[in-house]
Amino acid sequence: MPGEAPRAPGLRQDLIWRLEAVGFAGLTALLRLMGVERASDFGGWLLKTLGPRTGTHRTVLRNLRIAFPDMDPAARERLALESWERTGRTFAETTQLDRITMASGRLEVVGLERLEAIRDGDRPVVFVSGHLACFETMPAVILAAGIPCQITYRAANNPYVDAQIRRARARYGVRLFAPKGGDGARELLGGLERGESVALMNDQKFSDGPEVTFFGNPVNAAPGPSRLALRFGTVLQPMSVVRLPGVRFRVTAHEPIALERTGDRSVDIARGVQAVTAFVEARVREVPEDWFWVHKRWPDKVYAALPPEP
Repeated sequence: MPGEAPRAPGLRQDLIWRLEAVGFAGLTALLRLMGVERASDFGGWLLKTLGPRTGTHRTVLRNLRIAFPDMDPAARERLALESWERTGRTFAETTQLDRITMASGRLEVVGLERLEAIRDGDRPVVFVSGHLACFETMPAVILAAGIPCQITYRAANNPYVDAQIRRARARYGVRLFAPKGGDGARELLGGLERGESVALMNDQKFSDGPEVTFFGNPVNAAPGPSRLALRFGTVLQPMSVVRLPGVRFRVTAHEPIALERTGDRSVDIARGVQAVTAFVEARVREVPEDWFWVHKRWPDKVYAALPPEP
């Protein structure tokens, strides 16, 4: 029933969660003990070894066929393996983000003056991006620039693991959380009303969103960022990150996207969603290995239309 408190877990479920949390804490401690380079290498090796043996590998290859239909099958397989390695590196690196900073020399920032102008300006913005390289470096840079910002996140199912993740993110500055779903939208609205910026990923499937084009095929994408920008009369501020040699990254604050206001709100939102989707596509085309290909991004009809492999 609406308004009811969530039901407390049973003893068995709580025990399972606690055991999982102990394992998660142990793995995190081990990776931090390894240090940045060795942890990244280990994560890359692990997923490059295990990823292709899972059913998700088929999703990766199908995604690559949709995005790059003219690519040679052998080249797609090499790209898939490289993407698995980089995804593994990213997961391992999330335990090291307080060590991956501008001060450590592992982060370079392009467009820092844009971020400083947002910090010193009189209106918040809506940051948008996708799951590119070590994507958690983007909120770290936003917050290091001194911008108060609500960072959206998807809470882990295990509340004890989720608490560990939140504490780890706090080490590199993330303290204002807006969970996806539930009360997250209310927190985003409240943050913008207080003059805080908000940051959202806008590159995953959202079946109820407007249909736009991604790599020449239809996708549905979340309208939330565009709705917020229109409601508060502000811009969409795209961010991106690319992986550099030696567990280093370049984070870029791009030219803002100013949304058109035609008087037809649904049209204006759809145009904003398309602009963000086109931005993400351009970044993926630049460095396809860096994107999160394991996600089933396109609707079923696009996968069904794929021709049989030769």
